[in-house]
Amino acid sequence: MDTTDDYRDLVEQQQDCIVRFTPEGRLLYANPAYCELVGKSREELKGSVFMPVTERQYADVIATQMVKLFRRPFACNVDQWIQTKKGLRCISWSARSIRDENGTVISIVATGRDLTDLKRQEKEIRKRDRELMLVVESGSRMYYSHTPEHMLDYVSPRILKLLGCKLRSGKKMWTEYLSDHPANKSGLERTLRAIASGKREPPYRLEFIREDGSRIWVEVNEIPIVKDGKTIAIVGSLADVTEKLQVEEGMAEAEILIKASRSGKNQRTEMKQSPLGYFRSMFGKAKENAEEDDSGVSGS
Repeated sequence: MDTTDDYRDLVEQQQDCIVRFTPEGRLLYANPAYCELVGKSREELKGSVFMPVTERQYADVIATQMVKLFRRPFACNVDQWIQTKKGLRCISWSARSIRDENGTVISIVATGRDLTDLKRQEKEIRKRDRELMLVVESGSRMYYSHTPEHMLDYVSPRILKLLGCKLRSGKKMWTEYLSDHPANKSGLERTLRAIASGKREPPYRLEFIREDGSRIWVEVNEIPIVKDGKTIAIVGSLADVTEKLQVEEGMAEAEILIKASRSGKNQRTEMKQSPLGYFRSMFGKAKENAEEDDSGVSGS
Protein backbone atom coordinates (compact mmCIF):
# COMPACT_ATOMS: atom_id res chain seq x y z
CA MET A 1 0.00 0.00 0.00
CA ASP A 2 1.43 3.38 -1.02
CA THR A 3 1.24 6.71 0.80
CA THR A 4 -1.76 7.83 -1.26
CA ASP A 5 -3.76 4.85 -0.05
CA ASP A 6 -2.78 5.60 3.54
CA TYR A 7 -4.06 9.16 3.30
CA ARG A 8 -7.24 8.03 1.56
CA ASP A 9 -7.97 5.56 4.36
CA LEU A 10 -7.39 8.24 7.01
CA VAL A 11 -9.89 10.56 5.32
CA GLU A 12 -12.44 7.92 4.40
CA GLN A 13 -12.55 6.37 7.87
CA GLN A 14 -12.92 9.62 9.80
CA GLN A 15 -16.03 10.01 11.97
CA ASP A 16 -15.80 13.77 11.47
CA CYS A 17 -17.02 15.22 8.18
CA ILE A 18 -14.38 16.23 5.65
CA VAL A 19 -15.17 18.23 2.51
CA ARG A 20 -13.36 20.15 -0.18
CA PHE A 21 -15.03 22.88 -2.19
CA THR A 22 -14.22 25.58 -4.73
CA PRO A 23 -13.87 29.29 -3.88
CA GLU A 24 -17.38 29.66 -5.36
CA GLY A 25 -18.72 27.16 -2.80
CA ARG A 26 -19.19 24.08 -5.03
CA LEU A 27 -18.34 20.70 -3.50
CA LEU A 28 -15.39 18.88 -4.99
CA TYR A 29 -15.20 16.09 -2.41
CA ALA A 30 -17.14 14.75 0.57
CA ASN A 31 -16.03 11.85 2.74
CA PRO A 32 -18.42 9.01 3.74
CA ALA A 33 -19.17 10.63 7.12
CA TYR A 34 -20.60 13.75 5.42
CA CYS A 35 -22.48 11.68 2.84
CA GLU A 36 -24.01 9.63 5.67
CA LEU A 37 -24.93 12.75 7.60
CA VAL A 38 -26.88 14.42 4.78
CA GLY A 39 -28.18 11.15 3.31
CA LYS A 40 -26.77 11.64 -0.17
CA SER A 41 -24.19 9.86 -2.27
CA ARG A 42 -20.87 11.39 -3.24
CA GLU A 43 -22.05 11.64 -6.85
CA GLU A 44 -25.18 13.57 -5.80
CA LEU A 45 -23.16 15.99 -3.71
CA LYS A 46 -20.39 16.69 -6.20
CA GLY A 47 -20.86 20.15 -7.68
CA SER A 48 -23.67 21.07 -5.29
CA VAL A 49 -23.57 24.25 -3.21
CA PHE A 50 -21.83 23.75 0.11
CA MET A 51 -23.32 25.33 3.26
CA PRO A 52 -26.72 26.24 1.79
CA VAL A 53 -28.65 28.54 4.14
CA THR A 54 -32.20 29.89 4.11
CA GLU A 55 -32.29 32.52 6.87
CA ARG A 56 -30.85 35.86 5.81
CA GLN A 57 -29.39 36.69 9.21
CA TYR A 58 -27.71 33.27 9.41
CA ALA A 59 -26.35 33.66 5.85
CA ASP A 60 -24.78 37.00 6.75
CA VAL A 61 -22.96 35.48 9.74
CA ILE A 62 -21.51 32.65 7.63
CA ALA A 63 -20.53 35.02 4.83
CA THR A 64 -18.74 37.33 7.27
CA GLN A 65 -16.70 34.44 8.66
CA MET A 66 -15.88 32.90 5.28
CA VAL A 67 -14.40 36.16 4.02
CA LYS A 68 -11.43 35.24 6.22
CA LEU A 69 -10.68 32.36 3.82
CA PHE A 70 -9.58 34.87 1.16
CA ARG A 71 -7.28 36.95 3.32
CA ARG A 72 -5.13 36.34 6.32
CA PRO A 73 -5.38 34.10 8.25
CA PHE A 74 -6.95 32.16 5.30
CA ALA A 75 -8.93 30.13 7.84
CA CYS A 76 -12.22 30.38 9.74
CA ASN A 77 -14.59 28.54 12.06
CA VAL A 78 -18.31 28.40 11.36
CA ASP A 79 -21.26 26.72 13.11
CA GLN A 80 -23.88 25.56 10.61
CA TRP A 81 -27.35 24.18 11.35
CA ILE A 82 -28.40 21.82 8.55
CA GLN A 83 -31.18 19.34 7.90
CA THR A 84 -29.95 15.75 8.06
CA LYS A 85 -31.40 12.24 8.28
CA LYS A 86 -31.38 12.79 12.07
CA GLY A 87 -33.16 16.12 11.83
CA LEU A 88 -31.68 19.58 12.36
CA ARG A 89 -28.05 19.24 13.45
CA CYS A 90 -25.33 21.76 14.32
CA ILE A 91 -22.03 21.12 12.54
CA SER A 92 -19.00 23.08 13.65
CA TRP A 93 -16.70 23.59 10.66
CA SER A 94 -13.00 24.42 10.71
CA ALA A 95 -11.95 25.54 7.23
CA ARG A 96 -8.61 26.41 5.66
CA SER A 97 -7.74 27.65 2.17
CA ILE A 98 -5.41 25.91 -0.27
CA ARG A 99 -3.45 28.40 -2.38
CA ASP A 100 -1.26 28.10 -5.46
CA GLU A 101 2.26 29.44 -5.84
CA ASN A 102 0.85 32.92 -6.52
CA GLY A 103 -1.14 32.94 -3.31
CA THR A 104 -4.48 32.57 -5.07
CA VAL A 105 -7.10 30.48 -3.29
CA ILE A 106 -7.88 27.47 -5.49
CA SER A 107 -9.94 25.40 -3.05
CA ILE A 108 -10.95 25.10 0.57
CA VAL A 109 -10.78 22.09 2.89
CA ALA A 110 -13.03 21.87 5.93
CA THR A 111 -13.60 19.41 8.74
CA GLY A 112 -16.90 19.34 10.57
CA ARG A 113 -17.99 17.88 13.91
CA ASP A 114 -21.54 17.37 15.11
CA LEU A 115 -22.00 19.53 18.22
CA THR A 116 -25.80 19.35 18.38
CA ASP A 117 -25.98 17.64 21.77
CA LEU A 118 -23.46 20.06 23.26
CA LYS A 119 -25.32 23.09 21.87
CA ARG A 120 -28.60 21.83 23.28
CA GLN A 121 -27.01 21.21 26.68
CA GLU A 122 -25.61 24.74 26.66
CA LYS A 123 -29.06 26.08 25.79
CA GLU A 124 -30.62 24.14 28.68
CA ILE A 125 -27.95 25.44 31.05
CA ARG A 126 -28.62 29.02 29.96
CA LYS A 127 -32.34 28.45 30.45
CA ARG A 128 -31.80 27.05 33.94
CA ASP A 129 -29.48 29.95 34.76
CA ARG A 130 -32.16 32.44 33.70
CA GLU A 131 -34.78 30.64 35.77
CA LEU A 132 -32.45 30.50 38.77
CA MET A 133 -31.64 34.19 38.47
CA LEU A 134 -35.37 34.95 38.27
CA VAL A 135 -35.90 33.10 41.55
CA VAL A 136 -32.87 34.72 43.18
CA GLU A 137 -33.77 38.22 42.06
CA SER A 138 -37.39 37.91 43.22
CA GLY A 139 -36.44 37.60 46.90
CA SER A 140 -35.95 40.38 49.42
CA ARG A 141 -32.17 39.95 49.46
CA MET A 142 -29.77 40.99 46.69
CA TYR A 143 -26.62 39.06 45.84
CA TYR A 144 -23.02 39.85 44.96
CA SER A 145 -19.51 38.37 44.95
CA HIS A 146 -16.07 39.91 45.12
CA THR A 147 -12.44 38.82 45.17
CA PRO A 148 -10.22 38.85 48.29
CA GLU A 149 -8.93 42.15 46.88
CA HIS A 150 -12.51 43.55 47.03
CA MET A 151 -12.97 43.67 43.24
CA LEU A 152 -16.59 42.96 42.30
CA ASP A 153 -17.16 39.80 40.24
CA TYR A 154 -20.95 39.84 40.22
CA VAL A 155 -23.48 42.42 41.30
CA SER A 156 -27.23 41.89 41.23
CA PRO A 157 -29.00 44.34 38.90
CA ARG A 158 -31.15 45.25 41.91
CA ILE A 159 -28.05 46.35 43.82
CA LEU A 160 -27.03 48.57 40.91
CA LYS A 161 -30.53 50.05 40.92
CA LEU A 162 -30.40 50.52 44.69
CA LEU A 163 -27.12 52.41 44.38
CA GLY A 164 -28.38 54.38 41.39
CA CYS A 165 -25.66 52.95 39.16
CA LYS A 166 -25.73 52.19 35.46
CA LEU A 167 -24.26 49.03 33.94
CA ARG A 168 -20.57 49.59 33.34
CA SER A 169 -17.82 47.73 31.58
CA GLY A 170 -15.00 46.71 33.86
CA LYS A 171 -15.09 45.93 37.55
CA LYS A 172 -15.07 48.14 40.59
CA MET A 173 -14.11 47.82 44.23
CA TRP A 174 -17.17 47.57 46.46
CA THR A 175 -15.38 49.63 49.13
CA GLU A 176 -15.69 52.69 46.86
CA TYR A 177 -19.39 52.84 47.72
CA LEU A 178 -18.78 53.15 51.46
CA SER A 179 -19.48 56.39 53.29
CA ASP A 180 -17.31 57.75 56.11
CA HIS A 181 -19.67 56.46 58.82
CA PRO A 182 -17.74 54.89 61.76
CA ALA A 183 -19.85 51.70 61.56
CA ASN A 184 -18.30 50.89 58.16
CA LYS A 185 -14.93 50.31 59.79
CA SER A 186 -16.34 47.45 61.85
CA GLY A 187 -18.01 45.93 58.77
CA LEU A 188 -14.82 46.08 56.73
CA GLU A 189 -12.92 44.40 59.56
CA ARG A 190 -15.39 41.51 59.51
CA THR A 191 -14.87 41.04 55.79
CA LEU A 192 -11.10 41.02 56.26
CA ARG A 193 -11.40 38.45 59.05
CA ALA A 194 -13.56 36.22 56.86
CA ILE A 195 -10.99 36.42 54.04
CA ALA A 196 -8.11 35.65 56.40
CA SER A 197 -9.79 32.83 58.34
CA GLY A 198 -12.06 31.34 55.71
CA LYS A 199 -14.84 31.35 58.31
CA ARG A 200 -18.21 33.03 58.16
CA GLU A 201 -18.70 36.24 60.15
CA PRO A 202 -22.00 37.39 61.73
CA PRO A 203 -24.20 39.76 59.67
CA TYR A 204 -23.34 43.44 59.87
CA ARG A 205 -24.54 46.80 58.57
CA LEU A 206 -22.92 49.29 56.23
CA GLU A 207 -23.75 52.77 55.06
CA PHE A 208 -23.40 53.28 51.29
CA ILE A 209 -23.39 56.48 49.26
CA ARG A 210 -25.62 56.37 46.19
CA GLU A 211 -24.65 57.96 42.88
CA ASP A 212 -26.90 60.94 43.66
CA GLY A 213 -25.13 61.52 46.98
CA SER A 214 -27.89 60.19 49.22
CA ARG A 215 -27.09 57.57 51.84
CA ILE A 216 -28.60 54.17 52.50
CA TRP A 217 -28.08 51.41 55.06
CA VAL A 218 -27.77 47.76 54.13
CA GLU A 219 -27.50 44.57 56.16
CA VAL A 220 -24.76 42.27 54.86
CA ASN A 221 -24.61 38.50 55.16
CA GLU A 222 -21.64 36.85 53.45
CA ILE A 223 -19.68 33.59 53.18
CA PRO A 224 -16.03 33.07 52.17
CA ILE A 225 -15.39 30.56 49.36
CA VAL A 226 -12.32 28.50 50.26
CA LYS A 227 -10.23 26.33 47.94
CA ASP A 228 -7.10 24.45 49.03
CA GLY A 229 -7.22 26.25 52.35
CA LYS A 230 -7.27 29.72 50.77
CA THR A 231 -10.16 32.14 50.39
CA ILE A 232 -10.71 32.74 46.67
CA ALA A 233 -13.90 34.80 46.85
CA ILE A 234 -16.56 36.29 49.08
CA VAL A 235 -20.20 35.74 48.15
CA GLY A 236 -22.98 37.43 50.00
CA SER A 237 -26.35 39.07 50.08
CA LEU A 238 -27.60 42.37 51.34
CA ALA A 239 -30.93 43.94 52.18
CA ASP A 240 -31.92 47.58 52.28
CA VAL A 241 -32.58 48.40 55.97
CA THR A 242 -32.66 52.19 55.66
CA GLU A 243 -36.31 52.50 56.69
CA LYS A 244 -35.93 49.83 59.36
CA LEU A 245 -33.00 51.73 60.85
CA GLN A 246 -34.97 54.97 60.80
CA VAL A 247 -37.79 53.25 62.71
CA GLU A 248 -35.31 51.85 65.23
CA GLU A 249 -33.78 55.29 65.74
CA GLY A 250 -37.24 56.83 66.11
CA MET A 251 -38.23 54.26 68.71
CA ALA A 252 -35.02 54.86 70.63
CA GLU A 253 -35.63 58.61 70.64
CA ALA A 254 -39.22 58.04 71.71
CA GLU A 255 -38.09 55.89 74.61
CA ILE A 256 -35.78 58.66 75.81
CA LEU A 257 -38.60 61.21 75.63
CA ILE A 258 -41.00 58.89 77.43
CA LYS A 259 -38.55 58.22 80.24
CA ALA A 260 -37.94 61.95 80.62
CA SER A 261 -41.68 62.71 80.82
CA ARG A 262 -42.62 60.02 83.34
CA SER A 263 -43.40 61.18 86.84
CA GLY A 264 -45.69 60.53 89.81
CA LYS A 265 -46.98 57.27 91.21
CA ASN A 266 -47.31 55.55 87.80
CA GLN A 267 -43.68 56.10 86.85
CA ARG A 268 -42.48 52.63 87.96
CA THR A 269 -45.25 50.85 86.04
CA GLU A 270 -44.79 52.87 82.89
CA MET A 271 -41.03 52.30 82.92
CA LYS A 272 -41.72 48.65 82.18
CA GLN A 273 -43.57 49.51 79.00
CA SER A 274 -41.91 49.62 75.61
CA PRO A 275 -42.28 52.84 73.56
CA LEU A 276 -44.68 51.01 71.27
CA GLY A 277 -46.77 49.82 74.23
CA TYR A 278 -46.77 53.33 75.71
CA PHE A 279 -48.10 54.87 72.50
CA ARG A 280 -50.72 52.15 72.16
CA SER A 281 -51.98 52.81 75.69
CA MET A 282 -51.91 56.54 75.10
CA PHE A 283 -53.93 56.29 71.89
CA GLY A 284 -56.19 53.75 73.55
CA LYS A 285 -57.02 56.26 76.29
CA ALA A 286 -57.63 58.95 73.71
CA LYS A 287 -60.05 56.64 71.92
CA GLU A 288 -61.88 55.84 75.16
CA ASN A 289 -62.21 59.56 75.97
CA ALA A 290 -63.60 60.20 72.51
CA GLU A 291 -66.17 57.43 72.93
CA GLU A 292 -67.23 58.88 76.30
CA ASP A 293 -67.70 62.28 74.75
CA ASP A 294 -69.84 60.79 71.98
CA SER A 295 -72.06 59.00 74.51
CA GLY A 296 -72.89 62.29 76.24
CA VAL A 297 -71.14 61.45 79.46
CA SER A 298 -69.39 64.44 81.02
CA GLY A 299 -67.92 65.39 84.34
CA SER A 300 -69.63 67.88 86.60
